[in-house]
Amino acid sequence: MDIVKRRFWYFTISAVLLVICISSLLVPPRLTLGIDFAGGSTLTVVFDSEIKSDSVRERLNKLGYNDATVQQSGSDTVFIRMSKLEEGNESSGTKSDRILIEEDLSNLAKISSVDVATVSGVVANDTVNNAIIAVVVASVGILLYVTYSFRGVSNPFRYGVAAIVALVHDSLIVLGLFSLLGKFMGLEINAMFIPGILVVIGYSVNDTIVVFDRVRENATIDPDKPLSMIVNQSITQTIGRSLNTSVTLLLTILALIFLGGESIRNFLYVLLIGLIVGTYSSIFIACQFLVMWEQGELRFPLSKKSR
Repeated sequence: MDIVKRRFWYFTISAVLLVICISSLLVPPRLTLGIDFAGGSTLTVVFDSEIKSDSVRERLNKLGYNDATVQQSGSDTVFIRMSKLEEGNESSGTKSDRILIEEDLSNLAKISSVDVATVSGVVANDTVNNAIIAVVVASVGILLYVTYSFRGVSNPFRYGVAAIVALVHDSLIVLGLFSLLGKFMGLEINAMFIPGILVVIGYSVNDTIVVFDRVRENATIDPDKPLSMIVNQSITQTIGRSLNTSVTLLLTILALIFLGGESIRNFLYVLLIGLIVGTYSSIFIACQFLVMWEQGELRFPLSKKSR
């Protein structure tokens, strides 16, 4: 099976997908931000009897909270997102927004409990900035580590660059798909999205290194063999392991999506997309990038004319 021979098709598929994802990220709203990033308040309201989210949404609209998002978390529980709730003023006898909402919703059914959380957008911005710094530092560390680890083969720096290319490829596609899902399905980005992206980066690099390590072994055994043949041999030797690992993780993630709680669902969606894209990139992008670089296929047309 000659996988390397079809490398231009793999890059074409990725290029089309990247164009779609990047275009979505350039068109506002780039990402549909949840309360963790945009700031605001959430209420988890538990009733004593069964309740419908449509009834709760109708009551909130009458109160003037037209921007509120209501999700059914159970037959007797609803999860509400809205702009930041205002506190009351005891001296003037003004009730807080929470009390007003609670009193109004109690007309639908008796309320057992109300859990309120408020997030500041400033805290969210700090979290995003720290995550970006962490990704940049990790990328530099990965580049240096892979280059050093593969010093026994020719052009070890290329292995590090190829790993970073796969990493960026996976991250952009995950971000772009979440952007599209946010535009068409209202899927929001919350705080769990950041650790999800970091896990995807780790998985992408790990899966890529597994294939690269076999390339190194085969190159050491037969150094005179063309790199394209070595890469193709290495992929066929490791593809079964990569797919088996991915399928096992895929089944676990799907089980958690259907059986797990609402709070970790966005995290699981990131893992699901990242798992599929990461498996693809380690086999069809990172390794093919090595071959194309080795054979001079990455040169720009202008550089060819100048030679």
